[in-house]
Amino acid sequence: MAKRTADGEPIIIKKYANRRLYNTDTSSYITLDDLAKMVRDNVDFQVLDAKTGDDITHTILTQIIVEEESHGTQMLPVSFLRDLIGMYGNSMQSMMPSYLEASMANFRKNREQLQAAFAKGIEANPLAKMAEANFKMMQNAAEALLPGARKPAKPDQAEELAKMREQMAAMQKKLDELSK
Repeated sequence: MAKRTADGEPIIIKKYANRRLYNTDTSSYITLDDLAKMVRDNVDFQVLDAKTGDDITHTILTQIIVEEESHGTQMLPVSFLRDLIGMYGNSMQSMMPSYLEASMANFRKNREQLQAAFAKGIEANPLAKMAEANFKMMQNAAEALLPGARKPAKPDQAEELAKMREQMAAMQKKLDELSK
């Protein structure tokens, strides 16, 4: 849920004729970049024309997208923009907002599920555990090759090294099976 003011209302941003944006919550002037950060931080706001009181949030958010697209890496492909422009005045125009909202909601849901599955998979993934063991083995090998680190292996280290070798052999066997 989006962050709101103490009374549960969205933060009011006033846009003045001189193009300046005023955040009534912090009593300070802000920029489009500040508004973009507020969106990323899930802060709910409404932009009002200071003179008329009209809600111009849609226009300002569109302006932020235009600014973002003009700086750095573009997210919206030209073909998508052409298709979107082509929908204006088309019989499909009225359906597009709800379709795009549903598509974005589905995208967010899938992204969250993927992140959760990835985090869970790392913990339970035998390949991740083997990679961790390989990393430890590489650390041990690097320590053995460093000058002054030529101490004989302790019994615990010898057992650990033997386990790592077994894991490496098991991983090699699985890789061989996968490549067949």
